[in-house]
Amino acid sequence: MTLTTGRISAALLLLTTLLSVASIAAGPDGLDLPRAMADVAHGRDTLDALILVQLRLPRAILAIVLGAGLAMSGAALQGLLRNPLADPGMVGVSASAGLGAVAAFYSGAAAAWSLALPLGGIAGALAATLVLAVIAARGAGTTALILTGVAVGSFAAALTALALNLAPSPYAALEIVFWLMGSLSDRSMDHVWLAVPPVMIGLVMLARLGRALEALTLGEDTAASLGFDVTRTRLTAILGTALAVGPGVAVAGAVGFVGLIVPHLLRPLVSHRPGALLLVAAPAGAAFTLSADIAVRLLPTRPELKLGVMMALIGAPFLASLILKTARKDG
Repeated sequence: MTLTTGRISAALLLLTTLLSVASIAAGPDGLDLPRAMADVAHGRDTLDALILVQLRLPRAILAIVLGAGLAMSGAALQGLLRNPLADPGMVGVSASAGLGAVAAFYSGAAAAWSLALPLGGIAGALAATLVLAVIAARGAGTTALILTGVAVGSFAAALTALALNLAPSPYAALEIVFWLMGSLSDRSMDHVWLAVPPVMIGLVMLARLGRALEALTLGEDTAASLGFDVTRTRLTAILGTALAVGPGVAVAGAVGFVGLIVPHLLRPLVSHRPGALLLVAAPAGAAFTLSADIAVRLLPTRPELKLGVMMALIGAPFLASLILKTARKDG
């Protein structure tokens, strides 16, 4: 890690810490944070303590985990594919997690058990990961893996649309649509315990790819000649992305563009090095998602604007400007 990268990481970690405190304090209802922390420490079940432990703290933790997973996955895929437009959604895990959650809605399991929804999402993500892992283990090239991911994602999206079309009531369809928009509201510590362990494993797997991704900038043949197993690198990147993204999507719904925006903002700061970008992407993604989630709570809109909608409003113009910039360079 260079000194510059270390300083950027430290600054981003400090920013994430400050935003975490702001996230816990932010909301339509006032919260006396010091008193709430004192009540929790002394085991007092006051209203402030319940708001802190059951609502604000899980929301802040999930924003950190979701943002870190999406951002690092985006950085890893962009380095693996050597394509600045690569995004975690390309591997189909997000759409498959959404399908699993929709299946939990449609079957009625979500109504009977609150954790059926995220568990259904995780099951969908694991199914997509299994397909990609089988393809990667057989030595498929990067293009074949991405095409497989696009096919899996398209199929999952088609089945999700079919479920909406056949929903037994308009209220059920509306509930599914609201979940698919993505949000961190009304999440509990149970959701945190479901999402955090697999996401952390995925982040560790991706963080170990730094040297291999930097070698890949010279081409796959050169990377192989330097002693890197390209097939293993692809498999690790796909599995790491699935673990870092799937559980977060299963808990929060579809939240896009983090994996596209954050690496692009950071890349010039780390001299366009994929390995350095991986290390700073996670805290930057956490800070970015925390900021967006704070914004949706402070905006004077009722009901609360969905986090996925906020990210789309930010990400769509960013993507358009990026495409125009790329087109001007190519021209």
